[in-house]
Amino acid sequence: MKKQIAILGSTGSIGTQALEVIAEHPDLYEVYVLTANNQVDLLAEQARKFHPEAVVIANKDKYARLKEALSDLPIKVYAGEDALCQVVESGPIDIVLTAMVGYAGLRPTINAIKAGKAIALANKETLVVAGELINALAAEYHTPILPVDSEHSAIFQCLEPGNPVSKVILTASGGPFRTFTREQLQTVTKEQALKHPNWSMGAKITIDSASMMNKGFEVIEARWLFGMRPEQIEVVVHPQSVIHSMVEFADGAVKAQLGVPDMRLPIQYAFSYPVRESLSGERLDFVKCHTLTFEAPDTERFRNLALAYEALHQGGNMPCIINAANEVVVASFLQDRISFLGMSDVIEQAMSKVPFIKEPTYADYVATDAETRRIAAELVINAPSFSKSK
Repeated sequence: MKKQIAILGSTGSIGTQALEVIAEHPDLYEVYVLTANNQVDLLAEQARKFHPEAVVIANKDKYARLKEALSDLPIKVYAGEDALCQVVESGPIDIVLTAMVGYAGLRPTINAIKAGKAIALANKETLVVAGELINALAAEYHTPILPVDSEHSAIFQCLEPGNPVSKVILTASGGPFRTFTREQLQTVTKEQALKHPNWSMGAKITIDSASMMNKGFEVIEARWLFGMRPEQIEVVVHPQSVIHSMVEFADGAVKAQLGVPDMRLPIQYAFSYPVRESLSGERLDFVKCHTLTFEAPDTERFRNLALAYEALHQGGNMPCIINAANEVVVASFLQDRISFLGMSDVIEQAMSKVPFIKEPTYADYVATDAETRRIAAELVINAPSFSKSK
């Protein structure tokens, strides 16, 4: 039986690469649902190629255009957030790949878990915002959560059942500004920030990588995926991105997962687990790996990583606060409305201004997200913009 896959965010970087994996293994996987936020033309093109049972466009204003584009095919077409959350409950679905960007992925992921669907988790914000709730639901509904982030997939592949872990080590490329001084960081542009040295990703996650907030989110995500305490999660800058992450066991032995920067591998492993299937593409050539270097992250230049650790230590709704504030400042940075370093300033201020809730409910997360976005948007207005800083 082919595994039926629902891809939330099929037009993004992870979604398109997931479709490449499915196209390479048509005997193993079949697309059941495709969803997108705004990209109607690409979604329609994907639907014509993969013939899913249904497609969903989150932006209701794009519904008529999508419906018309697929009018000659027997594909169900839906629109809106509610449809997105409902479609993941469809009976035949085996795996839901959550490749949506940001907080928007939380609610459909919760619905998929409650429907007993295996989750291939690429939307790290789900665990950042509500890790404790997600873990409780996954345990209650006996739903596996399989990591798709390259770093967490690497850790997942290195773990040995029954063998105690001392710590996990997340590697970071350091992004395009690894060697920049604080003075240089004051005037970097979005064009510079969008040029990642090793990975090809969407705009939001690329900016997060440049600011190291992406690594901070991965620290929080690792806490919930692997049951680690904050002090058991270490970040090491590894510019070559050959080692994707490592696990240190109680006896001091360290296992690492290596490979070329190719997101199709962790995507496919989440689909095929516990079996490994063949995958086309470049292979790691150790003869060409002349140098592998490691260094400690600089949390003074890249304060977002320190803020993420602080949010993790505080717990409660604090990670939800940091995520919402970050989504606001990244969007503002991409619009040239705030400077690169100003993003961290706004996030830190939001963490002190939004009411802290030690044991939040789902309703608390929703309220926290909305309140944080309101406060962060006000803070951005008074923050230094790129035009001012240059």
